[in-house]
Amino acid sequence: MATIHKEFELPIPAEAAWAALRDFGAVDRLAAGFVTACALEEEGAVRRVTFFNGMEARERLVTLDDAARRIVYSASGARATHHNASAQVVATGADSCRFVWITDLLPDALAPAIGQMMEQGVQAMRSALTPQAR
Repeated sequence: MATIHKEFELPIPAEAAWAALRDFGAVDRLAAGFVTACALEEEGAVRRVTFFNGMEARERLVTLDDAARRIVYSASGARATHHNASAQVVATGADSCRFVWITDLLPDALAPAIGQMMEQGVQAMRSALTPQAR
């Protein structure tokens, strides 16, 4: 199983980054441009996400852990036979944090393409969450 790991630093308090990340139905605002649409289904337990390249995925919320500032979701649709991801915000100071995004997927051959997409997602989230970038 391929694992893709992305991390980046943010110059904002962990609580602010977590508030944006934990809003499961607003990933299109968190990663504007990377995600072009997001609609909640099944009483908020599932989101249908449309990406910049037209690809769609159905993402099911697995865990929303406020204490650890961590969200876990699984995805179906597209070409993956297995997709599980987590994102977590870790405080690194009073006004700074680290965003950690990890995805496990099958088949392994998808890792380069998904890794490139995730890098675009990182850039979109960094832009959305960095005050001077707004």
